[in-house]
Amino acid sequence: MAVTQATTVSDELIAAFARLVPQLSTSAQLPTRAELEEIVSSPAATILLARDPDGQIIGSLTLVVFRTPTGTRAWIEDVVVDEAARGRGAGEELVGEAIRLASESGARTLDLTSRPSREAANALYEKVGFRARETNVYRHDLG
Repeated sequence: MAVTQATTVSDELIAAFARLVPQLSTSAQLPTRAELEEIVSSPAATILLARDPDGQIIGSLTLVVFRTPTGTRAWIEDVVVDEAARGRGAGEELVGEAIRLASESGARTLDLTSRPSREAANALYEKVGFRARETNVYRHDLG
């Protein structure tokens, strides 16, 4: 298994997101080529890809690192591993690389959110050192 950074948008990447996004969210729309190009070219975002030994993309994670007046912040978003490849360490490899990159960026902390129903994902996050915070998460629907 290898973790790489998406540096270009290819038909392979588009097909991988077409397969992976529905496994992450039933309500999310598939990203367009233009949207993926925007993410890949953003200095704040890094798409990490987990590849099986044959080189097929089996998982993805987006790391976002940005500067605020109080310091450099880092967030993990949209972690997904193909159902057929779960339980083989791809999620742990993706998160481990995100931790490394966030640390190198100067961020003091790395945050993520995960629904309580995603038990395997939550167990993974705790296994690699994430701890639940005493905070409220608010959302304002802009749609």
